[in-house]
Amino acid sequence: MKQTLLAIGCWLIAGHAAAGSAGAYMARVADCVACHTVEGSQPMAGGKKFATPVGDIYATNITPDKSTGIGNYSYEDFERAVRRGIAKDGHALYPAMPYPSYSRMTDKDMHDLYDYFMTEVPAAKVPNQAHDIPWLLSARWPLHIWNWLYVEEAHPGKQAPEAGDKSKALLARGAYLVEGPGHCGACHTPRGVSMQEKAYDGSSASYLSGAMIDGWLAPSLRNLSLSAGELKDLLRTGKSRHDALSGPMGEVVTQSTQYLSTADLDAISWYLLSFNHRSPTPVASDGVINYAPGDGKTLYSMYCSTCHGDDGKGKDFTVPSLVNNSVITAKDPASLISIIEHGAATPQTQGNISFKMPAYKAVMSKDEINNVVNYVRGHWGNNADK
Repeated sequence: MKQTLLAIGCWLIAGHAAAGSAGAYMARVADCVACHTVEGSQPMAGGKKFATPVGDIYATNITPDKSTGIGNYSYEDFERAVRRGIAKDGHALYPAMPYPSYSRMTDKDMHDLYDYFMTEVPAAKVPNQAHDIPWLLSARWPLHIWNWLYVEEAHPGKQAPEAGDKSKALLARGAYLVEGPGHCGACHTPRGVSMQEKAYDGSSASYLSGAMIDGWLAPSLRNLSLSAGELKDLLRTGKSRHDALSGPMGEVVTQSTQYLSTADLDAISWYLLSFNHRSPTPVASDGVINYAPGDGKTLYSMYCSTCHGDDGKGKDFTVPSLVNNSVITAKDPASLISIIEHGAATPQTQGNISFKMPAYKAVMSKDEINNVVNYVRGHWGNNADK
């Protein structure tokens, strides 16, 4: 949902979080900076805008400033806000904050996170911005009903066992990170009629089965055609031998997953790839978008083949392969169309430069873009629906 990179101030706090305390690390896992920092502003000082069906809302200041931030929050106040979505004064928070997932965080991680915000995050005296919601829709009391219907009582998660079966420990830790602080389902799980996530853990076939987010398809994570090494490369650098990330997931890598430990990346990969042994679920529930037929081979040769190659295989660790690429083969090609129209860039991470693909919206017509989409989705064995 986030389309811009954060300014240099965020990079400073990011480096600190990567090398600092347990709470700083957990703030990275939970990707707090992504929602609570505006480009060019002070880290965690709020103000970032999010569009919702009832109007625009703005993230709040979560620095320890006592007048505009959370400096007066006790641990109990903090825990109730993060796990249950209830602010210190008792009003319900908008579920744009993924507190249904955060409710699974362990007590230790919650205490570490609280200590981090109170002692390591610089206080910033930045007033919170009023939400742009019509007054008829601005009442908070319906959110308590929403919580009652869709959010379980806080149920702290359990860390993976320290001894015993290694595979069970990896699975438990991976489930905790993905379902809890990592809140992967917030983007990758489809929403119901009340904008609730249809599931919050792997016991449901809907969980991580794919969803549309601001014009991008967050693909299904339940049947990945990646090795564990390739998946870890994508989470650590935004690139693997044959794939690359962009759009909203690129920012997740930039702000969060590149800082995860190797052990936690192992656990996440183990958990996500465990879905390959379960019943597959649809990538998206919106059905297939049909586009006008046409031969896009000439257009592909003109605009795409220089980097991606005539065979669509790209260049290892630089240009993603289009062969068996989940963006190409998804039921809904919205993400592919967005990349062609607006361009894309891989994340800028430590020791890795960003590679950029140009935008073609001003170069190709919609019909021409559709022809290219149909061409790459129907060649090299992709056999995606047109």
